[in-house]
Amino acid sequence: MASYVLTIILLSFYALLLATATFIEKYYGTETAKIVIYYAPFFIFLQLLMILNFIAILIRKQLLKKKKMGFIFLHISFIIILLGAFTSHISSEEGTFHIREGETSNQMLMQNSKELEYKTLPFSLELAQFTISRYPGSSSPSSFESRIIIHENEKVYEKTISMNNVLDINGYRFFQASYDADEAGTILFVNKDKTGRNITYTGYALLLIGFILCFTGKNALFRQLNNQLKEIRTAGKLLFLLFMLVFPALSSSAKEHTLPVSEAVQKASIDRETAAAFGALPLLSNNGRIEPVNTFSSEVLRKLHKSDKIGNMNSDQFLLSVLTFPEIWMHIPLITVSNPDLALFYDLTKGECAYSELFENDGTYKLSRKLREAFNKAPAERSRFDKDILKLDEQINIFYQLINKQLLNIFPNEKDQGPKWYAPGDDLSVFSGQDSLFVSEIMIWYTEEIREAQQTGDWSNANEVLNMIHTYQQKKNNAIDVDAKRIKMELLYNQLEIFRFCKKCYFILGGIVLILSFISFLKQKNTMIWPVRLLIIGIICSFLYHLFGIGLRGYISGYAPWSNSYETMVYVSWVTILAGLFFVKRNTVTFALSTLFGGIILFVSGLNWMDPQINPLVPVLKSPWLMFHVAVIVAAYGFAGVSCLVGFTNLILMMLSKAANATIFSLRIQELSSINAMSVLIGLALMSIGTFIGAIWANESWGRYWGWDPKETWALITMVVYAITIHLKLVKFRNTVWLFNLMSVLSFFSVLMTYLGVNYFLSGMHSYGANDSMQGVFIYLFAAILVVIVVGIFSYRKSNNIR
Repeated sequence: MASYVLTIILLSFYALLLATATFIEKYYGTETAKIVIYYAPFFIFLQLLMILNFIAILIRKQLLKKKKMGFIFLHISFIIILLGAFTSHISSEEGTFHIREGETSNQMLMQNSKELEYKTLPFSLELAQFTISRYPGSSSPSSFESRIIIHENEKVYEKTISMNNVLDINGYRFFQASYDADEAGTILFVNKDKTGRNITYTGYALLLIGFILCFTGKNALFRQLNNQLKEIRTAGKLLFLLFMLVFPALSSSAKEHTLPVSEAVQKASIDRETAAAFGALPLLSNNGRIEPVNTFSSEVLRKLHKSDKIGNMNSDQFLLSVLTFPEIWMHIPLITVSNPDLALFYDLTKGECAYSELFENDGTYKLSRKLREAFNKAPAERSRFDKDILKLDEQINIFYQLINKQLLNIFPNEKDQGPKWYAPGDDLSVFSGQDSLFVSEIMIWYTEEIREAQQTGDWSNANEVLNMIHTYQQKKNNAIDVDAKRIKMELLYNQLEIFRFCKKCYFILGGIVLILSFISFLKQKNTMIWPVRLLIIGIICSFLYHLFGIGLRGYISGYAPWSNSYETMVYVSWVTILAGLFFVKRNTVTFALSTLFGGIILFVSGLNWMDPQINPLVPVLKSPWLMFHVAVIVAAYGFAGVSCLVGFTNLILMMLSKAANATIFSLRIQELSSINAMSVLIGLALMSIGTFIGAIWANESWGRYWGWDPKETWALITMVVYAITIHLKLVKFRNTVWLFNLMSVLSFFSVLMTYLGVNYFLSGMHSYGANDSMQGVFIYLFAAILVVIVVGIFSYRKSNNIR
């Protein structure tokens, strides 16, 4: 019972059961997964065994006597967290509370083991008013809240319940969950779990203390690793050893070749300055955000053409040209068709097709029949052909609306009750008097001036008409705050393409650092110290520019910029290089690898299946806990990525080791293994803290800190997997170094499953960013797993050379 080997076995079995449960949940439902695994007696017994295992280790290894306080606090915190979860499981009450405006009720609907039942509460609630706010011009809720009158004994008082604003009455906590379709009633989630919540939160506090002690304590593992690293350098007089990692040539799926845009369209190209002025015009997007037309044009071109340019035109030139010359653009093959079978079936131009190709000579829409069949199927039953038809139909609809001057919401109506703007092609009957004449004619006038200017080269008249539109916006907009400074910053953000520039810097500078380090090793002298330092300064400048880009995006959006898959990828890239900077004084190889990996992550974020669009937050995400949760847990992924690269480097070094170079290779592997362990420990700390901050956010937002959603379950699995990895450092046997490094590489696939795989293979509340285009990414990931297995086998054969 006091064996670290048993610890690893129990943790491995625990992770395997959790992973199995997520797939049971997908195919058979959450309740089945709870019965079969999560709440099963054997699963609870397994957790009890883990607790007993730690207590036995605590006694036998004399951890108190050795003053391993970080280790002790950390493991005690998990015992308390498990105890709190068990207390919540057996004693908490939860249910829903439905009430209509003007009604009073004290009945909470609960689910017992067999059926639904009502429980009478010791107080009554009256719904005075339910209010829902939406983003301007959108049906998406910005917030919704219930104004409640509480009747408690002889006291009567009023409170407001909204998302992330909880009502607590005698231990019963009411959370805003949903509302009736007619928006005259509210649905509240109710939870009573004061004892379990307090125990669990105590465990979270001890967890934080434990990790702090793990890094700062006198006998802490982190300090031991750092001391080992210094000893290895001093004893071995280590050189800058480097092998050349061969990264596969990466090529973007975005098309960079010149498209077959006809000469007529190229001649109809719009003056860049005129197009830029048009792109600076404020527009109300369909998701309710004020943005410049430039942002809208970029999004449209990416959706239609999978690129931010077409021929020699930028997105603003493209949009203005389509609005001015729709009769030409209808026949230009610009709409991307990703499925060659689809192109063949409908006799479309391969790769890109024209809008006109989708219609028969009599005007019949070619996709109609197959489109109806696809819509009649359940989403899970749709084939790739069905999904690609739906995508192509969406592209055709976007182009149709463009040539009919829809989507371009640039006209506010001062008499509108709600904050809505209109496009030139919309029904403009809501306008009256001179406003009606202006909005009906101004866009026609503007495009006519564009046509004239294209022939004469004089764009001044077109710009004057554009200024009239802008003046109208300023005069007639009474309902929406248009921040001119924020619009200007968004135009700057779009123009600078910060993350694309940083990606190039990371690839070039990081690659050169690797090469120079390799030359230093061959000469067995650190002759490249100053060139390497200069390159590191360049990388740091790019790193700060990267941070500026993240901050600028946050200023534009108005929230912490890591709320979707694209933003988190950009943030992970930055944190990965931050992790490398943490080790730069200890080892430049680690820093160079982290820089290249940061570039790779930015490259992936720029692929077509990643949507860089800035969207308003849904109500539940408007919480400060979200900012801390995502920031911390995603930061952990950066350190996990560094650990993966360093571990893979060590496996390659083991493969290349021979009797002649065994000593120097052994010293280098020991050094990198110490760095690897430090990175794993930091990653595990951030992962654990971030996961439990997420639990606090969940509890404060909708009343439960753990719901066995697949995303949160896989976050727990990833924690367990990295806990197994770090525990391997405590087990002494012949191939410990090889196994630890291999496990640090394999563990990263758990991170990828949590971040990407859950969205693709599973479902749940956190399944944002699910995208059929991700299928190609997983092909590369499966290939990477195969490479790791092969390298692992060959490195194992040579691992005996390492001491």
